[in-house]
This record gives sequence, C-alpha cells and structure tokens, in this order.
Amino acid sequence: MTQLTDWKHVFKLDPDKEISDEALEKICESGTDAIIVGGTDHITLDGVLDLLSSIRRYSVPCYLEVTDAEVLTPGFDGYLIPMVLNSTDKQWILGQQHEAIKEYREVMNWDEIFMEGYCIMNPDCKAFKKTSCELPLDEDVLAYAYMAEHVFHLPVFYLEYSGTYGSAELAKKVKNELQNTHFIYGGGIQTAAQAKEMKEYADTIVVGNSVYTNLKEALKTVKAVKQ
Repeated sequence: MTQLTDWKHVFKLDPDKEISDEALEKICESGTDAIIVGGTDHITLDGVLDLLSSIRRYSVPCYLEVTDAEVLTPGFDGYLIPMVLNSTDKQWILGQQHEAIKEYREVMNWDEIFMEGYCIMNPDCKAFKKTSCELPLDEDVLAYAYMAEHVFHLPVFYLEYSGTYGSAELAKKVKNELQNTHFIYGGGIQTAAQAKEMKEYADTIVVGNSVYTNLKEALKTVKAVKQ
C-alpha cells in the first residue's frame, strides 16, 4: 500500500453526497493513490460507515479526514486531522484537537494519524465560513507554510480552494517554501490540464467536486498526473 508521502493523486468523497455503485467502482479502480472520505456539512457516522463499507470492496487505500470527532471509527487505513491555520477561532487550530486527544489518546496510533496544516482560500465555501477563516495574502500563505514545517513540524500542508481553481503561481511559491512537509493542493480541479498544472508544484492533488459533476473528466486527472 502506498504511503501518504508517495501520493500523487487522491479522490475525496463526501459521505453526504450520493454516488452510484458504478461511479464508485470507476473511482476506486482508476489508479488513484487513495480515497479520502471527508466533508463539511451533515457528516454522520452512518454516512461515513456506509461509504467506507462500499470503498472497502476495492483495494484502494481509504483515509478519513476528521472534521468531527463524532464520526471517528476504526476501519480506515489512516486519519487526517486538519488544523485550519488561517482560522480566527482557536477551536479550529488547537481546540478540537485538544479535546479529541483528551478522549482518545490512549487508543491513538500515530503511525496512522497525520496532522494537516490547512489554509482555506475560498471565502465563499462552507468550510471557510464554518471555521471562521480570514482570507490570507500570498505572503501570509507562505508564512503559514513555513509555520507548518518549522513551528508545528506538521507532515502535511494543505492548500484548499474548495470548489474554485486556485493560483498555480502561489502553489509554486508554497512548494519552494517547503522542504520536508508534504504539500497537498485541493480545489476546483475539473480537467486533466488543471490536474497536470497543479501537480507541477504540489506533491499531491485532490480531486473532489468534479467526481459528482463530470466523472468522465475527473477520471482523466489520474493519468494526467501519474504518467
């Protein structure tokens, strides 16, 4: 099974969105390096378990991005824990993580847990509003990337545009800022050309919304970044 640091391409699936068995089979058999299960609204344990059980019919690694401790469940290959660095509310940077560690630290396997330094760049998306973010300037983003690596020693820095296609120039600057922290880009990738462009700079690209809006094009993004 590939390690997170080897990922080039990942699909992200939302347990609150409907997906057919046929579409899920195409996604899981596409050659993507992993499936991330995660979302912002109406995420329930039942929804997470239903999606997990469907994905488990295939050999693709499956990770849970934990945005609510109530949906934590065994059975995933790994767990991604966001720290929203550009949030103005401490609970989204350290607060919820602190509460989860108080409750679960005795059963936490840190070989399966990866903290993500998140920077959310789309002020119109639900995650930006829910986590009380402020929109950073480019130099702020670079400082967050530096903090992720040198202050918090996080394994992952995640530049998230959530539904909109971001700046390749900024992604290039972020990549130049990071030496050891793994750089993930997500947001608005709908075509193979966009996937290839962002993969020039990000270690991993995440394709999410286009799975539900144009599956045929979404599937082309795998080959685009893995050739």
